[in-house]
Amino acid sequence: MIINQLSVFVENKSGRLYEVMQTLGDAHINVSALSIADTSDYGIVRLIVSDYEEAFKLLKEQGFSVQKTPVIGCKVPNTPGGLKALLGYLAEDDISIEYMYAFSIGDDASIILRTENCYKTIENLSKHQMELVKASDIYQV
Repeated sequence: MIINQLSVFVENKSGRLYEVMQTLGDAHINVSALSIADTSDYGIVRLIVSDYEEAFKLLKEQGFSVQKTPVIGCKVPNTPGGLKALLGYLAEDDISIEYMYAFSIGDDASIILRTENCYKTIENLSKHQMELVKASDIYQV
């Protein structure tokens, strides 16, 4: 249930995100999820891609600073308070969230979570019958 995410550090200047996407697109690597966090000097582009090993290698070859990060995917109802249950379950077991990103379409909201302990988080969410997303569901092209 662990999903391999790539974190790419890029300078905050015009065209750098394009270079990341060009590298992946030219290699026919699909981006399934993306989040960008920035400071005044650099940004962190978090990506879930169809072939993370190849993407990691190619981005390194292009001079990007890249890290592999384990994250968890889950779904919650796309209703008011839908995220509340998930956050409550994690709080019960004192699991803190380093970051998360999400989107919703239709009846479900898909969430990517980074916590200090992925295995403990998976155990917690499974215990509460939360719908976990398999890596293979996300990596599809």
